[in-house]
Amino acid sequence: MSSVPAAGGATPPAAPKPRKSVTGTRRTVAALFLLPALVLLGALVVYPIGYSLVRSFYDQSGDGFAGIDNYKALFTDEGIRTALKNNIIWVVFAPTIATALGLIFAVLTERVRWGTAFKLVVFMPMAISMLAAGIIFRLVYDQDPDKGVANAVWVGVHDTFAQASAFPKAHPGRDSPLKPAGGGAFITTSPVRTGEAVLLPLVGVAPDQMPDGVKAAVAPKPEPDKVTGTTWQDFTRGQGVGTLNRVDPSELGYAGMRIEAVKDGKVVASTTAAGDGTFTLPASADGSQLRLPASNFKEPYNGLDWLGPSLVTPAIIGSYIWMWAGFAMVLIAAGLASVPRELLEAARVDGASEWQVFRRVTVPLLAPVLAVVAVTLMINVLKIFDLVFIIAPGSSQDDANVLALELYRKGFSEDQPGIASAISVFLLLLVVPVMWFNVRRLRREVRR
Repeated sequence: MSSVPAAGGATPPAAPKPRKSVTGTRRTVAALFLLPALVLLGALVVYPIGYSLVRSFYDQSGDGFAGIDNYKALFTDEGIRTALKNNIIWVVFAPTIATALGLIFAVLTERVRWGTAFKLVVFMPMAISMLAAGIIFRLVYDQDPDKGVANAVWVGVHDTFAQASAFPKAHPGRDSPLKPAGGGAFITTSPVRTGEAVLLPLVGVAPDQMPDGVKAAVAPKPEPDKVTGTTWQDFTRGQGVGTLNRVDPSELGYAGMRIEAVKDGKVVASTTAAGDGTFTLPASADGSQLRLPASNFKEPYNGLDWLGPSLVTPAIIGSYIWMWAGFAMVLIAAGLASVPRELLEAARVDGASEWQVFRRVTVPLLAPVLAVVAVTLMINVLKIFDLVFIIAPGSSQDDANVLALELYRKGFSEDQPGIASAISVFLLLLVVPVMWFNVRRLRREVRR
């Protein structure tokens, strides 16, 4: 069949023949390349999900069909309910705070010369594994201020504004003229008189733990119309050395010890011991009893119990934010770099303050990036396990429990694979909507 000439007598060019791949059709080649990935995906993702779903409907042995009993346990078991409550706290606070800090860091470091170095330091924790971070913060939150950085800082701030006692373990010794007065205070067994010298011996503080400023104790000298005395550490190193209830040359005075004269239940005079332990009270102290108030002997402030039942979850969230704030900062900084500077300058020319520019221009333009960061962190915290398992001590692990940790405990420690499978399916159901929202948002951004 001859070709029909086109108008004007010209013959149209023949359509090009499709090239055939030397290895076969394109679909076959694509399937061959995708096959290893599909096999791995099926073995490592699809099969475990399917098996967990089926296993969640069987009892502990796996032989009897349990129906939805395992799912009922998610809302009746006390440990799982605590884990669910803590997961809600994690999802609400951890992504929000990490994203907010990332936004602040990204904006504030944009105009400084050392901003890159600061970003490097903040992002550096991302290079540390969850295991290493957990071990680090287990030490940071140690109760002993000499070991835990958090309590060392907290105690330092506290002691700056509240004076600590220098004699927390001091107490009267044998045959002492002092007796307990209740509440940790001590009081003389009999009233004192002006013109008398009063001895107030105490023991219990090692000489090498005495505070700075102490001097060798000096025996008191009577003064007319005054009550004088000495309070000191009635202890001398070495056997057979020193006399009980008497000031010996090598013994130290209780510098700064507060002494109160109490008469009829009221404080009529008070003073503070000098470096050598001596003190003087006016004539109004005549006939009163001398009391050493409990403030002299209270235990030193030891900081907060960061890993106790009430603070363990916020403490672990703090360690998570330390790790992931850098991640949020880097993503937000990348989004900030693409913001048109003309819009920011136009807002400033129109008279907007820096806060108004930030709140009404920068943040709205960064909203897509902020949403991606927050959603990504939400997915991450729903599966949090490592930090809680490592940082929370055994005594507080029940209070810090999360769903991923409870899944591990039910499946391995308590040998309840049915309930553990139900928890895993429940976690999947929590994560899928968040992932779907994130994927949908990314597709919308691509279309734009």
